[in-house]
Amino acid sequence: MVLGSEFPEPSRQPSEDISNSSNPLLPTLADDGPPQNDSPAPEAHSVLTRLYISHTLSTWNSRMFEFGAVLFLASIFPGTLLYASIYALVRAFSAVALSSWLGAQVDRSDRLVAVRHSIVWQRVPVAISCLCFVATLSTDSWSLTIALFTVQGLLACMEKLAATANTVAVERDWAIVISESINVPRQDLNASMRRIDLFCKLLAPVFISLIDSISTPYAIWTVFTMNTASVLVEYLAIAQVYQSVPALTKTQAPTTQADDTNGKSDTRCLSSSLAPWKEYIASPVFLASFALSLLYLTVLSFGATMVTYLLHTGFTPLEVSYMRIGSVVAELSGTWTAPMVMNRIGPIRSGLWFLNWQFICIAAATVAFVFWDPSSQFVAGALITGVALSRIGLWGFDLSVQFLVQENIQEHARARFSATEMALQNVFEMLSFASTIAFPLPAQFRYPVMISSGAVAVAAVCFATYVRKERGHLLHRSRCMGGDKVSYRAIGSGSV
Repeated sequence: MVLGSEFPEPSRQPSEDISNSSNPLLPTLADDGPPQNDSPAPEAHSVLTRLYISHTLSTWNSRMFEFGAVLFLASIFPGTLLYASIYALVRAFSAVALSSWLGAQVDRSDRLVAVRHSIVWQRVPVAISCLCFVATLSTDSWSLTIALFTVQGLLACMEKLAATANTVAVERDWAIVISESINVPRQDLNASMRRIDLFCKLLAPVFISLIDSISTPYAIWTVFTMNTASVLVEYLAIAQVYQSVPALTKTQAPTTQADDTNGKSDTRCLSSSLAPWKEYIASPVFLASFALSLLYLTVLSFGATMVTYLLHTGFTPLEVSYMRIGSVVAELSGTWTAPMVMNRIGPIRSGLWFLNWQFICIAAATVAFVFWDPSSQFVAGALITGVALSRIGLWGFDLSVQFLVQENIQEHARARFSATEMALQNVFEMLSFASTIAFPLPAQFRYPVMISSGAVAVAAVCFATYVRKERGHLLHRSRCMGGDKVSYRAIGSGSV
C-alpha cells in the first residue's frame, strides 16, 4: 500500500505560518485550526435531537448490558470471577479479530442500511442473551449451564461487533456529514456525542445495579424490555436523520483492490485481512491514533481492578461510588473544555496540551504511589485525585485526535480506519487485563500502575513525533517576542 493511496497526506504550510487566518477554507493540519461554520441551518435542532436520541438509546443499552452481564454471571457463578473474565476476554477478542473487516463492510454499505443492521444486531443478541440468563438461573443442570454460557459468549461477540459498527458509522462518518450539512461546528458535535457516552457510562451501570440489588431476574427482564422497546424508536430516529440530511445519500467512492479480494485462496484472505492494518499504519494520522490507543493500556480508571484495590485499602463502596462520580465529572469537563481550546489553538496543539496535562497528573500520582506506602488511604487518595484530574486531559485529547482523524481520512475509508483503531484499543485493553493477571495481589498493584503510567509516557512521545512530522517543529516562533526567536519552553507550556 503506497502512502496516501487511501489516506492522503495533508498539504503543509511553512512552519512559522501556523494560523494563516486569511484563508477562509477548512484549515489543513499545518493551519492547526478547526473549521469556521456559519449559523446553524433551520433544521439543525430537529436533526440533532433525533441523532442524540438514537445515539443515547444505542449507548445506554450497550452500557447497561455490558455491566449487567457481569452482575448476572456473578449470580450464576458465585465465588469466582473466572467465567466473567472469560466472557469479557472473548468479547474483547472478537473486536480485535473482526473489527477491521467489519469496518470495511460499513464503508461499502449504504449508510442507513449499515446503521440499521447495527441496531438490529445489537438488540437481537441482547434479547436472546437475557432469555439464556433466565434459563440458566432456573436450571440445575451443569452441562446445560455451560452450554448456555457458551451461547451467551457468542451472542456477546455479536453485540460487541454491532456496537462497534454503530460507533464507527455514526461518530466517525455521519457526524462529519451532518455537521457540514447543518452548519454545526464538528468539534461541538463530537463533544456532545462524547458527553452522551460518558453519561451513559456513569448512569446505566448504577441503574441496573440498583435493580439487581432487588432481584437478579428483575434486572434481566429490565435489560430485555428496554432493549426490545427501544429498537423501533432508535430505528425511526436514525431514519429521520438520514432523510433530513440529503448529503448522507451521496455515492461512496469505489472500493480498492484490497476491498475486492474475494477470499478464494488463503493468501488472498490473509492479504484482505491485513489490508486495513497496512492502510492504518500508512495513514498520516497513524501516530496520533496510536497514541490514543495506547491510553487504553491502563488500570488507572474506575474499572474492576482499581475498585478492588480501593476496597482493599479500606474505602467503603459508597466512598468509591463518590470517587467514581467525581471522576466522571472531570471527564465531562474535558468534553466542554476541548471544543473551546480547539477553537482557540487548533486540534494539534490542543491535543499536545491535553496529553501533557494527562501525563503530568498520572506521573505525579504514580511517583507518590510507588515511593510511599500504597496501602495507605492517603496515598490511595492521592492516586485517585491524580487519575480524576488526568481524565480532563484524556477526553480532551480523545476529541482532538477524533477531529484530526475525521479531517484526514477519506470518506470511503472512515469506518475501516476507525474500526481498526478500535481493534487496536481492544488489544491494549486486553494487555491491561494481562498486567493484573501477572500481578494479582493488592500489594503488587504498583506494577500495573507503573505500566499504565509508562503507556501514557509512550503515548506522549508518539504524539510529539506526530506533531513534529506534521508541523515541522514542536515549538513555533513567538509573535510576542517579535517572531524572530524560537521559544524553547517545555512541551505543554503556553508556547506550544
